Amino acid sequence: MAAPEWTFEQFNFVAGRRGAVVEDDFYNKLGRLIVQAGKKDKVPAAHVQRIREAHGTVMRSYYQQIHTISKFWTRVVSGWG
Repeated sequence: MAAPEWTFEQFNFVAGRRGAVVEDDFYNKLGRLIVQAGKKDKVPAAHVQRIREAHGTVMRSYYQQIHTISKFWTRVVSGWG
């Protein structure tokens, strides 16, 4: 007897602008993954929370880079180097 063949599908859960999620698309994909009904409302909330955390990390990093570079060049230009 031959081993059963494997099949796979890829579902991309994409975040929109500012952490927004297209709910219909999100819930359709959860349904295709056979997520339990009681967990279907918890998953999008956790997903959006992770998106917001990642966005916050990016913004803090950007802010830090901009201000660190700015301070460095201010010192170089003014001769503190």
